Amino acid sequence: MADDRHEPAPEDGYAEPPSESPGRSAHDSVRLAVVIGALGVVFGDIGTSPIYTLQTVFNPNDPHPVPVSIGNVYGVVSLVFWSVMIIVTVTYVLLAMRADNEGEGGIMALITLLRQMSSQRRGRAAAVLAGLGIFGASLFFGDSMITPAISVLSAVEGLKVVEPSLEDAVVPITAVIIVMLFLVQRRGTAAVGRVFGPVMIVWFTAIGACGVGGITDHPDILKALSPTYAATFLVGHFGIAFFALAAIVLAVTGAEALYADMGHFGRRAITRGWLFLVLPACVLSYLGQGALILNDPSNISSPFFLLVPHWGRWPMVLLATAATVIASQAVITGAYSVASQAAQLGYLPRLRIAHTSESTIGQIYVPWINWLLMVSVLTLVFAFRSSAALAYAFGMAVTGTITITTLLFFYVARARWGTPRWALATGAGVLIFVDLLFVGANLTKLVHGAWLPLLIGLTAFTIMTTWQRGRSIVTEERARHEGTLPEFVADLTGGKVLTVRVPGTAVFLNRGKQNAPLALRANVEHNHVRHEQVVILSIVTEPVPRVPAQERTTVDALGYADDGIIHVTARFGYMETPDVPGTLALLAPAEPEGPLQLDQASYFLSKIELRRGSAATMAPWRKRLFIATSYITADAAEYFSLPRERTVIMGSHIEV
Repeated sequence: MADDRHEPAPEDGYAEPPSESPGRSAHDSVRLAVVIGALGVVFGDIGTSPIYTLQTVFNPNDPHPVPVSIGNVYGVVSLVFWSVMIIVTVTYVLLAMRADNEGEGGIMALITLLRQMSSQRRGRAAAVLAGLGIFGASLFFGDSMITPAISVLSAVEGLKVVEPSLEDAVVPITAVIIVMLFLVQRRGTAAVGRVFGPVMIVWFTAIGACGVGGITDHPDILKALSPTYAATFLVGHFGIAFFALAAIVLAVTGAEALYADMGHFGRRAITRGWLFLVLPACVLSYLGQGALILNDPSNISSPFFLLVPHWGRWPMVLLATAATVIASQAVITGAYSVASQAAQLGYLPRLRIAHTSESTIGQIYVPWINWLLMVSVLTLVFAFRSSAALAYAFGMAVTGTITITTLLFFYVARARWGTPRWALATGAGVLIFVDLLFVGANLTKLVHGAWLPLLIGLTAFTIMTTWQRGRSIVTEERARHEGTLPEFVADLTGGKVLTVRVPGTAVFLNRGKQNAPLALRANVEHNHVRHEQVVILSIVTEPVPRVPAQERTTVDALGYADDGIIHVTARFGYMETPDVPGTLALLAPAEPEGPLQLDQASYFLSKIELRRGSAATMAPWRKRLFIATSYITADAAEYFSLPRERTVIMGSHIEV
């Protein structure tokens, strides 16, 4: 485990392209480009939910099936519509997206805000909620595994509609598509990203048009837009409606992506894309499918594809496959972002991260997460073998994350904006009640697959909290080994430690300026040498996405400027990647001992070998887990962009 503070994550954002279109302002064209980009990334998951939602609700093989009747169809479609309006439009678009951390959204941004509060006045409650937020982020990893499996499976299952003899080929074809999807991740999405938006525009236009066709055949289905049908179904047939909620929640899968990708595209672009295209298209599709089922109850086998005219079913299968691949791409990229942000906040070790685009900020590739997801997704495909079976597991991950996000948002709203308690209680009471209804309904599917995302979430939560605890133990133990930096520098410059001063610049990465770097101490005590220029560099991850260039570095001469020893603090946001040589090059050219000789500078890292000790710092199994997790730590020299040929690694060991 290399010496450093936990490093900043890659930058995340959206590079707005300039406009050269005549007759349109650059501002308007950029805004349109951002909306199109959001359509291609943000809405893939929620935009493909119509493929499997109603099919799952009326699935006769469900352990709690919903009988097909006129009243039930109206009630289900109405519940779908109002669930989307309450959870997506109200909770996320109108409320949660207003709680950002320097423009960044998502549950990790809420956790950062809570951590800031826990270090200020609202310590205990904020710390507990931050821990709950970590569990919500852990559930997102389960979502990231289930989404590609259920999305691609549901699209390929359209083959059974157009050609029933291909039923046995659904799982193998799905597996091939998934393998190809993960294999191309290392190339990045920059090349294909330009077509994502237009493909999703075609998708939403097509499903909306098909929905209109179904509504035309049975226009009375429009009555389902009235909340009275949802309320009547829920209250009058609670025994049926409650269990139906476990499948209805599939209509809001991907809501978290709207919030998490806010930093990429901005709240305004996402809001416009949702209100003016995605929401109308999805609602029309659900209404059209409901009308189709009313006309012929046998259509519950695949109402989405049966809604498409015969001549358009093959093209729709291909379009659906493309849309679900885009949806999978979005959630995979989201998993990369969550993992890298968790590392920056100290919940995971440093992971190797590669930028895959020079023009689009936020396009990253995390190899370890990529291969873990691929194996997990393929396992789910071969274990469950159908989108209907996976749906039981999918809802649990979604409802858990939504409920936690709602709780965190209302706490932040009270603490950050001083929202009146009566308004908070009213809004939070209604929305959390709705969320808990969905959670309760999905708990009834526990033995049918809902245990899976809970298991994944608990596993990820245990790993992250164990790493955080182990990291704090190592930090305390290192402080004891290292000794204080002022005392060590005083001994070094005062002649108490005999050394030979050699030409050049040495840069020692350190966790702060309180303690002496282990590598510097070892170099002095064992090699008895010190360089003319000694830079002790601390990399600090600030709880903001990005740090302005003018605030990047702070230089402290430590009172020994004439002896060529300085301390530099380099600050990065958790969405940035540190470049140590590039950062040092930004320093003022005239330092105490002259300009830093960076062309030939040597970089020193301390490598820590962890050993399981006898002290009761953690349970023995957590110690083993912490040490095992440390093996996935990325190479520090590569991560900090250090020149390999001029990097020296000096080792030590610490017991936990």
